[in-house]
Amino acid sequence: MLALYRFASRWPLWLLHALGAGLGWLTWAASPTYRRRIRENAAQAGYGFGQVRACVAHAGRMALEMPRLWFGAPVPLQWLQHQDVLDAAYASGRGIVFMTPHMGCFEITAQVVGAHYAARFGPMTVLYRPARQPLLRDVVEQARRREGVDTAPTTLAGVRQMIRALRAGRAVGLLPDQVPPQGQGVWSPVFGRPAYTMTLAARLIQQTGATPLLAWGERLPHAQGFRLHLRTFPEALSDDLETAVAQINGALESLIRERPGQYLWGYGRYKTPRSEAA
Repeated sequence: MLALYRFASRWPLWLLHALGAGLGWLTWAASPTYRRRIRENAAQAGYGFGQVRACVAHAGRMALEMPRLWFGAPVPLQWLQHQDVLDAAYASGRGIVFMTPHMGCFEITAQVVGAHYAARFGPMTVLYRPARQPLLRDVVEQARRREGVDTAPTTLAGVRQMIRALRAGRAVGLLPDQVPPQGQGVWSPVFGRPAYTMTLAARLIQQTGATPLLAWGERLPHAQGFRLHLRTFPEALSDDLETAVAQINGALESLIRERPGQYLWGYGRYKTPRSEAA
């Protein structure tokens, strides 16, 4: 599997994105459950399928661009908007919690921030869930070993690693809309419907005083590369945990509405959380 990923990493981005778009639509055609979930999740947010149909191709592009992003040559990139905000956040020494929804390209933010800021402020630590499939586990573990980026598994040890990084004034990144195991979240509204939501992002900010920032990597048309978007958090985060989680969900909703066609509407955001033993 690793050899296959390394082989695909040499392909041009336009080819990976073209094949990925086809894969996305093939998956959509083959799975009634996937089609239904996209329509239902989009409708919950007030969108018809025609307004979000681009998400089908983007999901496939996301899957096939990974070999290039993990093992290949650098891709074209438009630098961060509001870079002064990021400079100020690092200069404060309080640490930074980057929060990204399941939208666009997840990998770009960590790679770029790590490459440009690690020399001065230390590596960025990214939370990830180890692959369950043995064939993919080695691929993911090797791919995550990038200069300027550390990884933290979704375990207690990983959480402690992130807290240490924040207290040292470094940055961490995670996807707060990832459904956590039972016992690690609270039910909180997402587009008006209760969804089981992780509390980790809010806890990290509350416990360390870190600066919360919203970030996502827009996938540009015609395989022109990616554009990084950066936003300050719109309001002070509450000391009450459930209120803080709801604030984070609301901030992510605003990001998603900027480019609804690049959000993964097929993600099971409203699913019942799995048990920790599962």
